[in-house]
Amino acid sequence: MATFWIILTAILVSSACAILGCFLILRRMALVGDAISHAVLPGIAIAFLWSGSRDSLWMLLGATVFGLLTVFFIQTLQAGGLSSDASIGIVFTALFAVGVILISLNAQHIDLDLDCVLFGEIAYVQWDTLTLWGMDVGPRAVWMLGITLLVILVVVGLFYKQFKLCAFDPALAAACGIPVVLFHYALMGLVSMTSVASFESVGSILVVGMLIVPAAAAYLLTDQLGKMILYAVLIGAASSVGGYLMAYAMDASIAGCMVAVAGILFVLALLLSPKHGIVLRYVRRKYAAR
Repeated sequence: MATFWIILTAILVSSACAILGCFLILRRMALVGDAISHAVLPGIAIAFLWSGSRDSLWMLLGATVFGLLTVFFIQTLQAGGLSSDASIGIVFTALFAVGVILISLNAQHIDLDLDCVLFGEIAYVQWDTLTLWGMDVGPRAVWMLGITLLVILVVVGLFYKQFKLCAFDPALAAACGIPVVLFHYALMGLVSMTSVASFESVGSILVVGMLIVPAAAAYLLTDQLGKMILYAVLIGAASSVGGYLMAYAMDASIAGCMVAVAGILFVLALLLSPKHGIVLRYVRRKYAAR
């Protein structure tokens, strides 16, 4: 039963991250996902200090607010003349440092440590259960991630055309009357939700791998957004299962092995992609030289 909950949690994390990661990759905003996953730390800490509990709802709200603030600060710095990478680096390191300070100053009073936030421990999800009306309904992380994935599916499903057009051509989307800024912040809000929903099980650093690697691998395999999302979800799920088996065989970090397997699948896509693969391009050049 423990294996089931671990793999289910991993698949929920990877699926949620893969869907959002596709839009981040297409908008050339992969590093923004990295920034948000780090910058939500002060939101988590402040929510905990203010509420006095580790209730996921308060942490979710705190992280979402700071995720949106991260995007706002990055865009403000860019408008001031800084480059995109410099703006991202300044904002996420500054906010992450604030979160580290808040946790370290209050470590003697709270049950929230940096290892939990940075690395997580997916093997323990089965022990933190949710009780409703006196009944144990399963691991809290599964419910949290399941609700987060459901929200992502509903929002992206309802506004798929708008998200798609904003990803490929923001200028055309604005000309068509689509509120590009609103959908930009909606996407960033979903990334923030996913980051905090995943931080206890996967960790804020490793969630970056699931946000970027499966989507990047899917990007190499197809030029259609719908198929890209499907492939990214499948690659994420395969990484979850394969990573668990690798961790079991090697007695290593489960979350780390999941991202390592995702990296292996990305390398395979890079080599064997039917259109962009290095192997196929080499074969074509060899035949063309004859």
